[in-house]
Amino acid sequence: MEKPWKCGDCEKGFISPSRLEIHQRSHTGERPFTWSVCGKGFTQLSSLQKHNLTHTNERPFKCCDCGSRFKSSRDLVSHQRTHTEERPFSCSHCTKKFRTSSNLQVHQRVHTGEKPFTCSVCGKGFTHSSTLKTHQVTHTNERPFKCSDCGTGFKRSGDLVSHQRIHTEERPFSCSHCSKKFRTSFDLQIHQRVHTGERPFTCCVCGKGFTQSSTLRRHNLTHTNERPFKCSDCGSGFKSSGELVSHQRVHTGERPFTCSVCGKGFTQLSSLQKHKATHSKERPFKCSA
Repeated sequence: MEKPWKCGDCEKGFISPSRLEIHQRSHTGERPFTWSVCGKGFTQLSSLQKHNLTHTNERPFKCCDCGSRFKSSRDLVSHQRTHTEERPFSCSHCTKKFRTSSNLQVHQRVHTGEKPFTCSVCGKGFTHSSTLKTHQVTHTNERPFKCSDCGTGFKRSGDLVSHQRIHTEERPFSCSHCSKKFRTSFDLQIHQRVHTGERPFTCCVCGKGFTQSSTLRRHNLTHTNERPFKCSDCGSGFKSSGELVSHQRVHTGERPFTCSVCGKGFTQLSSLQKHKATHSKERPFKCSA
């Protein structure tokens, strides 16, 4: 397509004089469209209109598949790709594909090593501004995002949204292989590794692969005598938080797993499952001799 209108500063071409005029504002710094509430200026009227929505709860763009609403048409288009699984932006280094150009841009920093966002407290660098913001909360005990149902506080709005689905029982992320549903896209991503066989987290000691980094961390403890999870009642140490939680029921007397036949309670699910066999004639363990 011919672009006859040229910028005198950088020689970039445009298809219309109005596009050229908007572009030239990037050189002059002119921002003729100003929002009266916060005073922020914009080079285009459309940018001002989109910005206006940040001062309201209005979300006029609705997804016809799931009903989710968005403040801009661009956000809606990006969201709809979660339903269509379209990934139009490809990485030139590894051919990995992404739903948005911004996700591609962030990903490419994996290859370039660029970490443009730096923590002012500890100097750690990050590839994305949102990751830096999340990290900065680790230097405080602030949990500004509160659940209106139970009062639990969270460090990130995304964690609050995920938590609230416990109350609503909403599971908006569906597996395309088996239709199982999940509360977060992260949980879906981990689940899909069951189908793909992907195990991206590998133990450097024995080479065993895992689907999650947390599972690898727990596994790493099997190669050491480290027991970092301590009981506050008796000082016993455990290799996982789950083992500690089970142990603490010895002190609290809590037995959350109850037999539906006789009402007997157990501290662990596995103990309940073994107990249930006493109510049946099932004998699943056969002698090979």
